[in-house]
Amino acid sequence: VILLYSRYSFNRLFYSFYFKIFTYRLRFNVLLDHFDGLIPFDFKTEPTESNSKYLVNLLSLELTYFCSGLLFAAVVRRRVWDYALTVTLVHVMITSLVMLEFPTVWQWWLALGSGLFLMICNGQLIAYFTCQSEQSYASFSIY
Repeated sequence: VILLYSRYSFNRLFYSFYFKIFTYRLRFNVLLDHFDGLIPFDFKTEPTESNSKYLVNLLSLELTYFCSGLLFAAVVRRRVWDYALTVTLVHVMITSLVMLEFPTVWQWWLALGSGLFLMICNGQLIAYFTCQSEQSYASFSIY
């Protein structure tokens, strides 16, 4: 129960980061004329370089994954990959529910996969270097 609650909390933090980064991008770069609450889930936007909504969505997604990796490393300190995978799977499920269909756009999956890779590598490296003095972290027997 505690593990499920902590993962639920990380999902809330993930979306908090997402909307915070999106609103900063919107405020400083004024690429969009309105706030769209569906932007973290929108995989139907035409993926072109000239589409500002797509570019803001892509940048928000990648920055959210980067910042979430840092947060997970600071809070969890181990198994960042596990939390990253869980948050990503929950994100895919919520996206499917919100948009009422399963995402089939390969550009969306590529952005999601690269963000996940960034979160895992970033978080695990930071967790490793900050916790390598701990004897229990150096041992791989807990994995």
